[in-house]
Amino acid sequence: MSNRSLPSRLAARKTASRDHGERFTLAVLNTALFFALTLAANAQPPPPPADPEVEWICPMDKDIRSNGPGFCPRCGMKLVPGIPEAIEFPVQIIPYPRVLKPGQDTQLDFRIFDPRTGKQVRDFEIVHDKFFHLFVVSQDTTFFAHQHPELLPDGSFRFHLKFPKPAAYRILCDFYPTGATPQLISNTLIVPGQGFHLSPASLTPNLAPQHAANLDVELVTEPAQPIAGALTLMFFRLKPDDGIEQYLSAWGHMMAASWDLIDMIHTHPIYVTDPAPSSEGGAYKQVQFNLIFPRAGIYRLWVQFQRKGVVNTVTFDVPVSELK
Repeated sequence: MSNRSLPSRLAARKTASRDHGERFTLAVLNTALFFALTLAANAQPPPPPADPEVEWICPMDKDIRSNGPGFCPRCGMKLVPGIPEAIEFPVQIIPYPRVLKPGQDTQLDFRIFDPRTGKQVRDFEIVHDKFFHLFVVSQDTTFFAHQHPELLPDGSFRFHLKFPKPAAYRILCDFYPTGATPQLISNTLIVPGQGFHLSPASLTPNLAPQHAANLDVELVTEPAQPIAGALTLMFFRLKPDDGIEQYLSAWGHMMAASWDLIDMIHTHPIYVTDPAPSSEGGAYKQVQFNLIFPRAGIYRLWVQFQRKGVVNTVTFDVPVSELK
């Protein structure tokens, strides 16, 4: 039998009971804390609120903007939330045969590279029904072609062309790399031969109405005398006003080139209307382009419209003056 007194034994039991209670309380608290931390770690953060400041923009027509996703009413392209930084993607053109000759069938291969990585681009967005729009203009502006090279499995493009005569040819490549901005990249190919010489085109103003395959086209500009650096409204009046169709998802396509082929612009219509028939000229469809000519001089315009399945190409030579 213990020789400890009764009061001592009672005090010891109270201390042990208190220690056990404290340990139990601490264990409960630790368990609760463990579950709380586990739940916090596994909880998914709420999605960030939509940024009301983000604008949805057309990559092609950057003046078309919206507060939400959609498609451009002008060119039909999908709107994107903001525009990435504009970076020029270089294009390598490889001709076969390597020595160009007038009149021979020439294979042109196009390889596009990402300047940020140096790697060849393989993914592209469709622009006006095609992955690639190719424009070829001779130095004297008498030859013009708007074609669409074939996309190959390795991401390059291929097209066959016969250059009509010895000359320098401006090659414009219009494409849209995925994750970047639409590109219009120019190169020059030289086709040597008898009579070859380098000189800018000798253009004179020509705004007279033009007749194409099955369409008559008249041009009216506002102002009547276009000014370099200022907006020019260009109204193309198409007759007859029936059977006018979209060509490559647009009511028209325009390539504008300065006399020296330094400035080259590919653009599309702003508005298409059917003005009331006039007493003199009758009904016509009016297709409006807006353009800013960068420099004074004469610009050749190639404009394409489709009527009843036929693509009509007409040219106008527009004089542009300096602001006085």
